[in-house]
Amino acid sequence: MADEGTETRAQRLERFRPASGMVTPRFSGIASFMRLPVLDPAEAAGEGADRVEIGLIGIPFDGATTNRPGARLGPRAVREASTGTRALNPVTGVAPYALAACADLGDVPVNPVDAAETARRIEAFYRPLAEAGIVPLTVGGDHFVTYPVLRALGAARPLGLIHIDAHSDTDDAQYDGSRLTHGTPFRRAVEAGVLDPRRCIQIGLRGSMDAADEHDWALAQGMRIIAMEEVCARGLPEVAAEARAVTGEGPTYLSFDIDALDPAFAPGTGTPEVGGFTTREVLHLLRALRGLDLVGADVVEVAPSLDPAGITALAGAGIAFEILCLLAEGVAVRQSVA
Repeated sequence: MADEGTETRAQRLERFRPASGMVTPRFSGIASFMRLPVLDPAEAAGEGADRVEIGLIGIPFDGATTNRPGARLGPRAVREASTGTRALNPVTGVAPYALAACADLGDVPVNPVDAAETARRIEAFYRPLAEAGIVPLTVGGDHFVTYPVLRALGAARPLGLIHIDAHSDTDDAQYDGSRLTHGTPFRRAVEAGVLDPRRCIQIGLRGSMDAADEHDWALAQGMRIIAMEEVCARGLPEVAAEARAVTGEGPTYLSFDIDALDPAFAPGTGTPEVGGFTTREVLHLLRALRGLDLVGADVVEVAPSLDPAGITALAGAGIAFEILCLLAEGVAVRQSVA
């Protein structure tokens, strides 16, 4: 192993590249996110030559799901699907592995039957990564898992949020007062002071609701909601421009629920809603978010047991790669000014 003090940054990044499909077939070997090297989180957050800048992490938990379960197997399915991704974004020209040291940091050791205990474990897993400056890209798991991730990343200062989803996930409680579900994470995060609601925007919300006042709390806090009807009326460039204006230049988290996609493109999810984004539209929307100060992101709610032919996992992997490109550009910018 080369000494960190003597190797160049380019040499260091070379050790964090995915296995090449031109050398070993993409269907061979043990699947990791994007075929990246797998490192222990403690090692990745250390001071040595193996220090990681972007960590891809699985959270295999769906114990807070209120509809169809199965997202606990999402990280495994997205890992498998992601082995088909390559090293260069053909549209933006971003080569993420040439910009940032990336690695698969494994899965959080969840408790599959205890949401509160799982929240504690997730926060404990992410806090040392945040303190080390590692940018996490998470694959869930149901959307509940975003809450403890935000607790870890927003502990020092509240974050802005770009939330792309069919649902607001700002309920207070569900099912006899349960406050920790996949329908409550962003309300809990605002209450915990780790999200600044005035810098939060939710994009693509749609579908039937339980009550007319379902979004009132979020709106009262200052969160911006752009329903799918408004997205269609205004177009993606305007929506992306507003997302940039709402979050501003401050640290921001990007959360993508796979049910933002129409079920035609992502049937394998717990609470599908018709009338959603196409995969092509989502790629255009994400690419329009380049240059934001993204300190973490996730892709959640992929449920492979409900996923004919693996198309939802494939969408999740492609979206994760697009987000990885955004995060890698951010790392490169921070490196240039360090």
